[in-house]
Amino acid sequence: MRWKGRRVSENLEDRRGGGGARAGGISILGLIVAFIAWKFFGVDPQMAYQATKQVTSAGQGQQGAAPQNLSPEQKEVAAFVGTVLADTEDTWSQIFQQQGAQYKPPKLVMFSGVDRSACGTAESAMGPFYCPADQTVYIDTSFFKAMRQQMDISGEQNQTELAAKDAAGDFAQAYVIAHEVGHHVQNLLGISAQVQKARQQSSQAQGNQLSVRLELQADCLAGVWANRTQQRTQFLEQGDIEEAMDAAHKIGDDYLQRKAQGQVVPDSFTHGTSAQRMQWFQTGLKSGNVNECDTFSG
Repeated sequence: MRWKGRRVSENLEDRRGGGGARAGGISILGLIVAFIAWKFFGVDPQMAYQATKQVTSAGQGQQGAAPQNLSPEQKEVAAFVGTVLADTEDTWSQIFQQQGAQYKPPKLVMFSGVDRSACGTAESAMGPFYCPADQTVYIDTSFFKAMRQQMDISGEQNQTELAAKDAAGDFAQAYVIAHEVGHHVQNLLGISAQVQKARQQSSQAQGNQLSVRLELQADCLAGVWANRTQQRTQFLEQGDIEEAMDAAHKIGDDYLQRKAQGQVVPDSFTHGTSAQRMQWFQTGLKSGNVNECDTFSG
């Protein structure tokens, strides 16, 4: 995948290595400043509190945007994620504009270990996810390393082959980012809200099926992104599509359940089978058409 030298998104926030911004709250020092402003200068306490909170949040955001002591590898990951995010912005801005609408891009937060989101605690074990409450994608970038290890199915590869596979696995990682941005697109279009409402009125098995359809549609939207970005930038290289297919196969519910517990329970699926995930990504990739991503019919 050719990605270097292109625009990097400004909607990327790096919270790795501590010192990152955290959702909500105001420091004790901020409360003291607000109290002094009210007590000695007659400033309305509510106004003083809000002003201090904004200043505190701004300071935290600056810290989170530029963490210290990142390794060259970590900096490379940030540049890669920021470039893929920028590609999604360009693609979806174009598609929304063609429909007479304006695309509002999501933010993307890279964190390490544990962080906070408007949807609750973000943990590495959860994997990448999209939070509609703050319209932000959260990714612990150690997930990418785990993904590469998962794709290295042969223990007999030499170091040169492993290094080449590590470098080549970037499109599978881009697919994951595009999938999460696909959830943002669903949120903007009102699809997520409709599914959530329907799930509240359904049994657990029916609700799981709705979740599957939502996830498969995000896979299809990721395929649309790849198609449109290829048209603009010619960024795909030999083997990229196969890598995405391998990733889609290995994050299918049936594959994961069989590997974890030795059996498959279809009623508990929430993301779709390996075959379904591969199929819907290919549908979006081949068509480049959002209208082909109707996973809710039939």
